[in-house]
Amino acid sequence: MISSVRGIVLGVAGTSAVIEVGGVGLAITVTPQHARALRIGAEATVRTALIVREDDLALFGFVDSDELAVFDLLRGVTGVGPKSAMGVLAALTPGQVASAVATEDDAVFRKVTGIGPKTAKLIVLSLAGKMQVTSIPANTRVVATVSTSESVLVALVGLGWSERAAALAVEDALSGASAPESLTVASLLRLALTQLGPQQVSTR
Repeated sequence: MISSVRGIVLGVAGTSAVIEVGGVGLAITVTPQHARALRIGAEATVRTALIVREDDLALFGFVDSDELAVFDLLRGVTGVGPKSAMGVLAALTPGQVASAVATEDDAVFRKVTGIGPKTAKLIVLSLAGKMQVTSIPANTRVVATVSTSESVLVALVGLGWSERAAALAVEDALSGASAPESLTVASLLRLALTQLGPQQVSTR
């Protein structure tokens, strides 16, 4: 079982990311928001689930253990396969899934492509009492920082840094930022500039 992958991001397209590990590029299916957060040329750590079928081996990647746990729970529901489970995670954070199950709100699952009314009801019934997501604030941070990090990246490139250097600085800043810091462009930009240092400004 491959439970996690850490390496350099070689490519990102749609919901597929390629991460190099030990000289081998591994294709990993991720959610759209996770894909947007990955930067080509930067190192990334992804929690993974290996799905083995008779004619296929597929890796699915997640931001953290909460997403992976929800993915595994969803796959245990009749009628929910890996792709449908990823569809749920693309639309809802683990905290939102837990909240919907707790309140028996199957309507949010019906909005997910590939999830019909019967399956949505089964998700609520099957997951009742099984949700133990422990880091909802962290998941909120991940979703909220996608657009923030992109804004900071654009700002840094506009100030003269290369996209690669800017992307690495943003990733480093995010890894050391508290949730409040990572939710605003100004604070995240300040942290990224600290990572870069004035001596690295490009003279275009």
